[in-house]
Amino acid sequence: MSHKTPPADPVVTPELVKQHGLTSEEFERIKRILGREPNFTELGIFSVMWSEHCSYKNSKKELKKFPTTGPNILVKAGEENAGVVDIGDGWAIAFKMESHNHPSAIEPFQGAATGVGGIIRDIFTMGARPEFCLNSLHFGPITGNSQNLAANRRLFTGVVSGIAHYGNCVGIPTIGGEIYFDESFESNPLINVFCLGVLRHEQLARGTAQGEGNPVFYVGAETGRDGLAGAAFASRELTEQSREDRPAVQVGDPFKEKLLLEA
Repeated sequence: MSHKTPPADPVVTPELVKQHGLTSEEFERIKRILGREPNFTELGIFSVMWSEHCSYKNSKKELKKFPTTGPNILVKAGEENAGVVDIGDGWAIAFKMESHNHPSAIEPFQGAATGVGGIIRDIFTMGARPEFCLNSLHFGPITGNSQNLAANRRLFTGVVSGIAHYGNCVGIPTIGGEIYFDESFESNPLINVFCLGVLRHEQLARGTAQGEGNPVFYVGAETGRDGLAGAAFASRELTEQSREDRPAVQVGDPFKEKLLLEA
């Protein structure tokens, strides 16, 4: 049996660094941390972990202005997958809100659907049972004389369909929301989704493990090219060339998530 030689990694160039969503200043900092230039794999890791999507490097200073502590706070914002608040008698609620703006602008159905899937995941990984979802949606005008009328309608229809599809498949209802139309959101919709779950205090789960010999179960979508570099893409500014990033949007699998939820 012949073995094919794997292709060599691309040479790390300023253009490649830019494609990974890193600034020249960030690249210089990476070199100082490593004591050398990163290879292609390391560049990809830094690209993901230093993206706005994962690190909140640009919005963190604003988020710190919000209160995150209190007598009823069991898990504060940013500490785990979702915040958890004591509601009395040994019960608590876990809830979180997140956006899927860029993915929905490029691939509205899957962009919105995976936003719902991600927020539901963040709730049940805290040990809570997801009860319902809400959303806040902002689009360009879908009536009138806008030059982008057809594009706005396509985004509107795709996003609403994606949200409905994923929630129905998993069995978590969307019980309410709000929607706005304004020219400022043309080609760049705001797609915010919220999920709330209920749990007993003793059911609270955290994203850490202790001890040796623990089994690890890796559960997710089938391996494919969709979703690659999605975190870096979601952190970049939308441009005319952003349509080329459509493969970076994940393809959701609500039925697999339903099995995981009920496991």
